[in-house]
Amino acid sequence: MTETPAASPGLGGAVRRRRRALDLTLAAVARRSGLSAPFLSQIENERARPSMRSLQRIADGLGTTAVELLAAADAVDRRVDVVRAREDPGLAPDAGVRPLVRGRQQMHALEFTGAQHADREFEHRGDELMYVADGAAEVEAEGSTYRLGRGDTLYLTGGVRHRWRATSPDTRVLLVSVSDRFPGD
Repeated sequence: MTETPAASPGLGGAVRRRRRALDLTLAAVARRSGLSAPFLSQIENERARPSMRSLQRIADGLGTTAVELLAAADAVDRRVDVVRAREDPGLAPDAGVRPLVRGRQQMHALEFTGAQHADREFEHRGDELMYVADGAAEVEAEGSTYRLGRGDTLYLTGGVRHRWRATSPDTRVLLVSVSDRFPGD
């Protein structure tokens, strides 16, 4: 039996749907995110691909998360799904992040590669597991700093404020978290 990949509605469509659901103009999202309205329009029309940092700023402006926007970009429910290593996630080629689970599922999984910066703090309702596949990372949580190397894992329960960064250029980190929302919410 041959696999046929399903067409993805795209990240731009997910951004547009969220903006319209909130009854916001492009100008309003531009003010909230600090990005330009023309750039946001290009993203919505699939003519530009945001970096992960820009996607996070857009998500903040829309009162959601980058993970939720990525999930909404491909909201088709699948009981069995294969995400190929070379699939296009809809982000800028140098974004350094690849979704490993598509759609709105009870679990999110992302692979981060290369330099990630600790300039953003996270707090999720769901639990999260970080696994360092290659390289090294540093995590700040609960007033402590944890240095992780290849093969190390770190588990955070929901509600723990944290930030993390790669400490070597060859770093590859897998983040798996329980969704803040569940299918049907």
